Amino acid sequence: MKNILKKILNNKKSKKLVKKKVKTVKKVIKIKKVSKAIKIKKVAKELNKKKQIKDSKKNKNEAKSDPLRIPKNNEQKPEIKKVKKQETEKRLFKVKDYVVYPKHGVGQITETKKINIGGIDVETYVLKFEKDKANGMVPVNKQSHLRPLATINQINKCVSILKSKPKIKRSMWSRRAQEYEAKISSGKIYDLAEVVRDLNKGDDIMIDQSYSERQLFEKAYDRLLTEFQIVMGSSLEDAQKKLDKALKRNLEKQAQKVDEKQVVEEPTNQELTE
Repeated sequence: MKNILKKILNNKKSKKLVKKKVKTVKKVIKIKKVSKAIKIKKVAKELNKKKQIKDSKKNKNEAKSDPLRIPKNNEQKPEIKKVKKQETEKRLFKVKDYVVYPKHGVGQITETKKINIGGIDVETYVLKFEKDKANGMVPVNKQSHLRPLATINQINKCVSILKSKPKIKRSMWSRRAQEYEAKISSGKIYDLAEVVRDLNKGDDIMIDQSYSERQLFEKAYDRLLTEFQIVMGSSLEDAQKKLDKALKRNLEKQAQKVDEKQVVEEPTNQELTE
């Protein structure tokens, strides 16, 4: 009996060992299969990369030889230049509006126009200056340089400035002339009124003024006069009368004084020749 039991136990142990060996063999076979599959995938990837490099080189050569050929997705596409546009800004003025441009005075907006400057589409106001018989253009994004016409209250304040005493500084004429020129080019209506007031001679003869002094006075006077005329909605003569009344100017008296002066000077010149 003992021998029989020993044989049975030995058989059981041998079966267990066999099973273990079979399992290990199966595992080894699986590992080998997986490693082979990984190696095959790596080799396939490398081959695909090599093919892509070869294809790209061929395409480049073909593109060089055929300039009319349409490029594929892999190739470099030509750069597209974007058209620059002017910054959008809300218009403050309309067509047929009167505005003040500091360098030229009062002008009327006749139309709005688009102009291409350096590859940029610029929207502009087209201005007509009747006094100078000239046209000008101002970009819409630079409309801050333009000024709307004065109101009736501002016109009345200008009249009170014209009636006040002139404020003439004790300095060289060249320095004062620069200050007057700066005030005129500022385009501000009160500055224009101050220049006209300070350079006004009243009923005195305008011929006594220097050429530059007379020129500055006329420039400021004409700009103020045109703005007075448009704001008041009156004729040029009525606007001039209002200005001259505030300045205590009488052009008829000035003309008479000029004639009298010329009559007085003529005999003295004859006497000198004799």
